[in-house]
Amino acid sequence: MKENMTQTVLNKALAVAEACADAARRTVIPHFRTSLQADAKSDDSPVTVADRAAEKVMRSILEEALPDHAILGEESGMSGHEGDWLWVLDPIDGTRAFLTGRPTFGTLISLFHNGRPVLGLIDQPLTGERWIGVKGQKTRFVSDRLPGKIGTRLCPGLKEAELSCTSPEIMTPTHTPRFTNLQKHVRRTSWGGDCYAYGLLALGQIDVIAECTMNPWDWGALVPVIEGAGGSITDWQGQPLRLDSDGTVLACGNPALLTEIVSHLSHP
Repeated sequence: MKENMTQTVLNKALAVAEACADAARRTVIPHFRTSLQADAKSDDSPVTVADRAAEKVMRSILEEALPDHAILGEESGMSGHEGDWLWVLDPIDGTRAFLTGRPTFGTLISLFHNGRPVLGLIDQPLTGERWIGVKGQKTRFVSDRLPGKIGTRLCPGLKEAELSCTSPEIMTPTHTPRFTNLQKHVRRTSWGGDCYAYGLLALGQIDVIAECTMNPWDWGALVPVIEGAGGSITDWQGQPLRLDSDGTVLACGNPALLTEIVSHLSHP
């Protein structure tokens, strides 16, 4: 009975999540490649009127459709009733990319149930691409213009792997040597991409992504998408991501390589 209730909630939640993504698209696109004023947040990352407006419109939709669910947004924090269900929003993941006119940012929408993400959307407003992940289901990729087929690449060995990370600057002094050690064992490293890189991993274009200093709104939506595409997404110790995780994120297209990757990330 409880499982049926959970599935009923997820069915409704998916429709609501897509409505949120549609609304965020309409809000964000008019601001792209315009003269935006970026304010400094506590972590010095830029935030714009587009971030705030997109989160506000998504919150309005969620509050009306699912008033008994709590909401955690990057811009406005926590609201609503504490309970089993929690929406986690990042209106523009990759604000630096957005501000500099690069279409590698995205809107991230996730729904957590008892502390674990069970639904996630990665939406790229400009290209019209959308990745939809629901726990226990195969991820769906929606795009009218760009090619792509869901399914991570079964990279046969780490020495042939394509590694990605948004920026060296996100690494702390503790994590930099560990990431550098992993780099020694892969084919090459590509920088940039933000959440878009995780979408590409779900399409089999990237094999490994290792990042740190990540918040729940940075990774919540990625978990159902990556797992539903056949990959794994954990912390750098290979443990499942939770709201109180340490901020490290490791996405792997071929889960058979996870143990080896974790061993390289465990020491300089």
